[in-house]
Amino acid sequence: TGGSGTYAVMPNPADGSIWYTVGVFAGRGGVMRYDPETQLSEVFNVPMPGFGPRGGDIDSKGVVWVSLASGHIGSFDRSKCKAPLNGPKATGDHCPEGWSFYQYPGPGFQGIGENSAEASYYSWVDQHDTLGLGKDVPISTANLQDGFAALKDGKMVLLRVPYPLGFYAKGLDGRIDDPNGGWKGRGLWSSSGDRTPWLIEGGKGRKPMAVHFQVRPDPLAK
Repeated sequence: TGGSGTYAVMPNPADGSIWYTVGVFAGRGGVMRYDPETQLSEVFNVPMPGFGPRGGDIDSKGVVWVSLASGHIGSFDRSKCKAPLNGPKATGDHCPEGWSFYQYPGPGFQGIGENSAEASYYSWVDQHDTLGLGKDVPISTANLQDGFAALKDGKMVLLRVPYPLGFYAKGLDGRIDDPNGGWKGRGLWSSSGDRTPWLIEGGKGRKPMAVHFQVRPDPLAK
């Protein structure tokens, strides 16, 4: 891992392995799998156009989802790998076919192809459909767009905090309060993670806040 250590921690419900993001602050960026039974670790570097992993999570099938500084959420599926997964030839670049990239919404930079300037800090997978968009939907902090970006059926859904502008999340989690309560019984929770809450809309005196997202099945649902 280039001496950079591990960052996000993701227990895989499919096989009991533990995954991490690596190379977050130095070295090649990627993800690492650790098998408690064999005590073997496998590193898979992020290929272009992706780069700069930060936080990530894993879905119920064992696919890893990672926020990338390239303006994408990247997914890594180990089952797609064709080369040996460990040994002398497994140097980190041996499974580019395991990666897929999905561009975040928002404008990008000129001259480097299709991209987004979105600088997502963390991604989380809604394994249990706590928000209502479906099971295993990955959701990223949209730190330059005052909210979150969820990947639903290959398309990005932007969940935005309309007021006060300047909302900045460092993490998120879901909760089902009433499994029989429909959309009102479930939701996504987050807090403003900025260290300077007085810089958001409202200015001096603003304090950190908790935000609860709920998704109606249709706009007129009661």
